[in-house]
Amino acid sequence: MLAVIQRVSQASVTIDGQIKGQINWGFLVLLGITHTDTREDIEWLSKKIVGMRIFSDDEGKMNLDLKAINGNILLISQFTLHASTKKGNRPSFIEAARPDVAIPLYEQMIQQLSADLGQPIQTGEFGADMKVSLLNDGPVTIIIDSKNRV
Repeated sequence: MLAVIQRVSQASVTIDGQIKGQINWGFLVLLGITHTDTREDIEWLSKKIVGMRIFSDDEGKMNLDLKAINGNILLISQFTLHASTKKGNRPSFIEAARPDVAIPLYEQMIQQLSADLGQPIQTGEFGADMKVSLLNDGPVTIIIDSKNRV
């Protein structure tokens, strides 16, 4: 499971001209699910995301997590994170999980992030044509791969 975490001062996702989810302060998380991901990946990655200390403290050091700043999460599914570009110029998405595998894992991640954060999170819609808007703060962007834990 891949997560691209962007520290934002605001972010939103629009589907068919309607805002589906939005946050003011926190993380925009783009989530890529592969066919080998499990519940263990969800639990580990959720704790890692919620505990990520990339907000500034009073001394300007990145030392605070989402709970400390009362931040939120906007979670967007993004199969293109698993694009393979080794051959040619047309990406292959063979490593991205098919919807029958990915949708239940995405829904479990929503529940796990909400539980770990202690509040509901905002989301996009799996498989929808989404327009994502964000104001990246810093900019700060972190990539986490649940298969690369050591």
